[in-house]
Amino acid sequence: MTVTHETIGKGEVLLAVDQVSLSFGGIKAITDVSFDIRKGEIRAIIGPNGAGKTSMLNVINGFYHPQQGKITFKGQTRSKMRPSVAASQGIARTFQNVALFKGMSTLDNIMSGRTLKMNSHFFWQCFRHGPAMAEEIRHREFVEDIIDFLEIQAIRKVPVGKLPYGLQKRVELGRALAMEPDLLLLDEPMAGMNLEEKEDMSRFIIDVNTQYGTTIALIEHDMGVVMDLSDRVVVLEYGRKLADGTPDEVKADQNVIDAYLGVAH
Repeated sequence: MTVTHETIGKGEVLLAVDQVSLSFGGIKAITDVSFDIRKGEIRAIIGPNGAGKTSMLNVINGFYHPQQGKITFKGQTRSKMRPSVAASQGIARTFQNVALFKGMSTLDNIMSGRTLKMNSHFFWQCFRHGPAMAEEIRHREFVEDIIDFLEIQAIRKVPVGKLPYGLQKRVELGRALAMEPDLLLLDEPMAGMNLEEKEDMSRFIIDVNTQYGTTIALIEHDMGVVMDLSDRVVVLEYGRKLADGTPDEVKADQNVIDAYLGVAH
């Protein structure tokens, strides 16, 4: 990959995961995992298949409720997070498998990310009149800026179900950005992409981080992408934390090398 990211003045802890454990029946998905995400950084969560990476994102934004441990976000600590609370407090999410409204246009899909920002009374929204009309114009202008930012003007009126996979992933990123998140969770944003699409997505992720000032946590299997983009990396294996540090530190960690090479423990 040719796109790189430089660490610039990363801030205080935005989100902290403290001794979180999650089980499904007798199966342990996450065991006693702790790490933090600092304001303004790109934080990667990596590990072999079945390591518990997506389960961890689901805990952070409230889809799963851990049996043990706690999450602290913006100084507020709780044992579990509800998805609606996570969204309202500034956590947005993309998914491993694209989760868009396939029959709706690119513009309408991204507009759906503005729902939590709409404050007009339901009566005005129903008739799209008065304050609701003025508010919708403001939200549409914001969405148009995102469309320009992601360079998808040509597909703004196209139903997303007709778009190639790489562009669908870009639209999903746009919908998440429409929420104006403080923390953006990206679950395998490069999955299924060719090299050119990966380079484009890497550039957008860096620009979201630097231009929007958005803190990002991402899961990604492409180690070239991870090492180029990330400020810090946490490595999971079989639901446990294996390593945590800068890309160079993680890359040189023998436990990480063994895990990715399949060395027996």
